[in-house]
Amino acid sequence: MKRFQLGRRRFLKETAAGALGAGIGAQGAWAAVGGGSQEQGSVRIKEYRTLGRTGFKVSDLGAGSIADDGVLAAALDSGVNYIDSGESYPGHHRVISQAMRGRDRKSIFITTKLEPKEDLTKETFLRRTRQCLEELRTDYVDCLMLHMPEKAELVTNEGFHGAMRELKAEGRVRFVGISHHGSFWYREPAETMEKVLLTAAEDGRFDVILMAYNFLQIDQAEHVLEVCRSKNIGTAIMKSTPIATYYTMKARVEQLQKENKPVDDWAAEGLRRYQDKADRAEGFIRKHNLRNPQEIQNAALRFVLGNPNVGTICGRVKTYEELDRFIRLSGTRLGAAESAKLDSYKEGCGELYCRHACGRCEPACPHGVPVNTIMRYHQYFAAQSREKEAMLNYASIPGVKADVCSNCPGHCEAACPYNVPIQGMLLMAHTQLSMP
Repeated sequence: MKRFQLGRRRFLKETAAGALGAGIGAQGAWAAVGGGSQEQGSVRIKEYRTLGRTGFKVSDLGAGSIADDGVLAAALDSGVNYIDSGESYPGHHRVISQAMRGRDRKSIFITTKLEPKEDLTKETFLRRTRQCLEELRTDYVDCLMLHMPEKAELVTNEGFHGAMRELKAEGRVRFVGISHHGSFWYREPAETMEKVLLTAAEDGRFDVILMAYNFLQIDQAEHVLEVCRSKNIGTAIMKSTPIATYYTMKARVEQLQKENKPVDDWAAEGLRRYQDKADRAEGFIRKHNLRNPQEIQNAALRFVLGNPNVGTICGRVKTYEELDRFIRLSGTRLGAAESAKLDSYKEGCGELYCRHACGRCEPACPHGVPVNTIMRYHQYFAAQSREKEAMLNYASIPGVKADVCSNCPGHCEAACPYNVPIQGMLLMAHTQLSMP
């Protein structure tokens, strides 16, 4: 408890100092856009949005998989009232239970997720949900989500829906949701995020949809968001800042060069395979003053906040400083200058981002490499500091992995509509994610 109190005091002190240092008065910094309240000297959520037919007013910025209970508690103190979790997030339910101690349970919207595994019976879904409730130390979850169904037919699985009807009758589950950010192609040919989520929207039994959406990935997601609006389905967004992997790799190489250490094999291979595109991206970064990745990340979040069909953005922050920067974006919108920077980044660097939930290159692979899954695990490793989890997930992939890509002519790159140099990126991911 003492650790949290010290961290929280530091958070309040730093956020207050940050506002003063920027020359922002209280009235200018905290002009309300929606709901929310304000504490003297603290950064607060400034906008709340109705989460579809649930009727719940959620903060425009929500809590994703925040692994530290002190940071999560500070987020809740700042007005965040939407928490995303899942049974497959190691230890996260316990983190939430710690952060929720002493709080009004009805004021926080908690979601968790169950992946449709081999056993799809009602009894299995009931058991797994009750295990989640036990770990969360709560009598109910506001939304129980079907996590990552690979095919549209799983959306209507009667085992899942039968369990949800029973849990709703017991008061253990209030609403039902679905999440999707790409298929697990290695099991069998799967269907797109758009098809799966549109099936869920048409089904009528899903109240909330969680999906990938960002300024580089708008085609599938914006269609789904529009359908959700028409059917009064609440929406939550993940994968909203698609820039971290590029900057993380670049920083790693620069640090090794500064220390006169050899560049890792994975980095050298990656650089060789898409050096031309990386050089082109560097030219755009210099020309359009895109050297500060934090500015691009802020603009990316404001892009999503500007879509009126978005309910909340699930943010994953690790420190009080990151939380401060994240919460300050609440209620803000993308300005003309920032929009121009995003356009420039998209033009110059967009080819270095493998789109989440795209999957368009996978049918072209003669080996059945699960491109979307591997690149998602690589993002966990490179951009989210989830190294151990990413490596364990990669090791658990049955069948072929990205090592088979070394002698391939590049069928995936030829099939990519976004010109992503995916073969080199897969080889980089394989070397980085492989267990020693």
